[in-house]
Formats: sequence, C-alpha cells, structure tokens
Amino acid sequence: MNALNTVELMNTLGQQAKAASALMAKAGAATKVAALRGLAGLLRANVDALQVENAKDLERARANGLAEPMVDRLKLTPKVIETCAEGCEQLAAMPDIIGELMGMKQQPSGIRVGQMRVPIGVFGMIYESRPNVTIEAASLSIKSGNACILRGGSEAIDSNRALAALVQQALVQAGLPADAVQLVPTTDREAVGQLIAMPAYVDVIIPRGGKGLIERISREAKVPVIKHLDGNCHTYVDDPCDIAMAVKVADNAKTQKYSPCNATESLLVARGVAAEFLPKIGAIYAQKGVEMRCCPESKAILANVPGAQLKDATEQDWSEEYLAPIISVKVVAGVDEAIAHINRYSSGHTEAILTTDHVHAQKFLREVDSSSVMVNASTRFADGFEYGLGAEIGISTDKFHARGPVGVEGLTSLKYVVLGEGEVRG
Repeated sequence: MNALNTVELMNTLGQQAKAASALMAKAGAATKVAALRGLAGLLRANVDALQVENAKDLERARANGLAEPMVDRLKLTPKVIETCAEGCEQLAAMPDIIGELMGMKQQPSGIRVGQMRVPIGVFGMIYESRPNVTIEAASLSIKSGNACILRGGSEAIDSNRALAALVQQALVQAGLPADAVQLVPTTDREAVGQLIAMPAYVDVIIPRGGKGLIERISREAKVPVIKHLDGNCHTYVDDPCDIAMAVKVADNAKTQKYSPCNATESLLVARGVAAEFLPKIGAIYAQKGVEMRCCPESKAILANVPGAQLKDATEQDWSEEYLAPIISVKVVAGVDEAIAHINRYSSGHTEAILTTDHVHAQKFLREVDSSSVMVNASTRFADGFEYGLGAEIGISTDKFHARGPVGVEGLTSLKYVVLGEGEVRG
C-alpha cells in the first residue's frame, strides 16, 4: 500500500470513528451490555475458527524465526479465548459509569456545580503480538461508550482480523455502529505514524508493547499518550516475614510467566532473613532454570545451592526488565534500604513487600512511588482483569489522568455541570 493510500485509509478510519463515537456516547447501558454479552457468546462459538486463523500467525512467526516467548504471546488457546469471553461478561455486569454526576455543591450564587463522567471519544491503540488485546480494547471501548481504532502487530494480523470481525458482528447485532471498533487492515508501518498524528479524529493514544515502540510513539505523537515504558518490578522479602509464604510468592511472581510486564525482575531480601530464605528460593529458581544475577552477599549465600546459575550483578541489572528466566538478587539492610533502592531503580510499575510487620507494610505502601504497591501478594496480580476492572487497556506509570491498570474509568473524562434556576452573575 503506497503512502498516499495509507493517509487516505487512516483519514477514513478517523472520520468513521469520530462519527461512531457520537453514537456510542449516547448509547444506553442495556445496549452496551447486549453488545458485550453477544461478543462473549460469539467468542465461545468460534473457538475452532479462531484457532485456524491463529495457526497462520503462529506458522508465519516460527518461519520468521520469532523467539519462542514471543510466539507464546501470539497463541489464542481455548483458555485465552475463554478469559476474553469472561472479561466481556465481567464488564457487562459492572455498573455503567457514563453520565454519572458527582460532587454537586450549592454555591453562594445559588448555582449548583458538579462533574459528569463522559467518554473520552476516540482512542487509538497500538499493540504488539498478543491478539487477546484486540478483545480487551474493544470490550473496554464498548463499555466506556468510546470508539477505537486498533493497530495490532503485523505478526498477529490474521488472528486480529478474525477477532475484530466478531466484535463488529456483536456491535451490529446490538444496534450499535460497526465502526465503533475498527482494526487497521494494513501492516504498513506508516499507518502508525498517521494514527498518532490525527488530533482531529483521535483523542488519546495507548501503546502496548516493547520499549522501542512506546518511545517512538511518545516522541512522535501529536495527541496525548497513556503509557508505561518498562516493567522492572520488585519483590522485597522483609524481616520479619513468613518464610514459606515468601518462597511461594517470590516463585510465582517470577516464574508463573516470564514475558508479562508485571513479572518480578528484581528480588530484594532483608539481611535478617537472607540466610534462611535465599537457599530455599534459590533451589526453586535453579530447578526452573532461572539465572540469578547477584550482589556479592546474596551470591555467597546461594553458592552452595545445587545447579544454581549465578552471575555477578552489574549496575545495569538493577534497572533491567528481562522478560526472561533471569532475576537480579540483592541483600538489603531492611525496609528503608529496600524502598530507597526501588524508588531509584524501579520503572514505577509494581512492587511488593512480603512481611509480617504491619508498620513496615504501611511504610512500604506510603513511600514506594509506583502505580501498584502490594503487601503479601505476587506482582503478577497487577492486571485489570485481576483488579476487577473487567479488562485492561494498558498500564500507566504516568501520574496524570490514569495511573496503574487502565480500565473503563481511565477511558473517561469529567466535564463540569452547572445547574441553575435563572441565576445571573452580579
């Protein structure tokens, strides 16, 4: 597709999205619920057909030499499809927040002033690999009364087309415009450049993918961006803690899945429990083939663990997002040093403390400057579905508008509403 055609294509998608957004903004709650429930039903009814399309993407990815963890992200298994369907149903069951009035207060002049929650309008979503993001984005867009333009990764084009067709079918069956959710049909990279530079049609851009993609979009976008760059997440094992629980959580936080941005990449251990805790978690990591990049103190403690893959940590390791079976390990004096280390090296995504000390837990929650902070839980829970948001459009480590997992509320805005009875300003 030549550049001129791409410009025309994106302008057309933008115009259609803008027109559809006006209809979505006034759609009733019951209509949006019908579309979401219809989409859940269509996903379940089309598992086999979706897997046929997904197989094309998987075959092409392997033929192109894509690394296995990246191929894993592409898979549309029956379980992944069922999770998408459940996400649609969870969103359908949630209250509709569009049109909600809040904070109405009487002013001395007699007017009443408050705010109303309204859709953002049109958002553009640019994402890599995972095709289930197509459904998460579409379902959140429907629930929040927005229109969206989706640009998935070229490696998942067949899966994404099949999923987007089901979304449009569900919209039409519910009496909503098909153009409320549009997939960019081309893999041409120029389409991304156009999408992020159309303020006349697009109100916000949400990139989900590698650091390179997000840096490019942040640099070139002419519309606001909701983003996070890295997921350098920390788990801190405190003194005192329940050692058995700490081992279980630190194992899950790292090894349940290596590729997501909420997997723990750095393990901090209080000196008082290091000698007891580290050999136990080290044995599990060794068995699972996780390489440990250690400070001198942790390396000395782990040296006797059979089969442990140990390396000396470099300064770079404390900031690294591995997305692989590698973890950095550091012994710290206690909670204050842990907090200082996290606030220096973290990407502001998700951090957890494993402790039995309530004061330490409260201190960690207050002082750690990240979008999700946890006590005695795996960082892998930092996810819109797990947080009860129905699904997640992405995670924001910025501090304005939306922060942390972004669900329906993050796709809305507030406008001031003034109610009067003929008051005039003196």
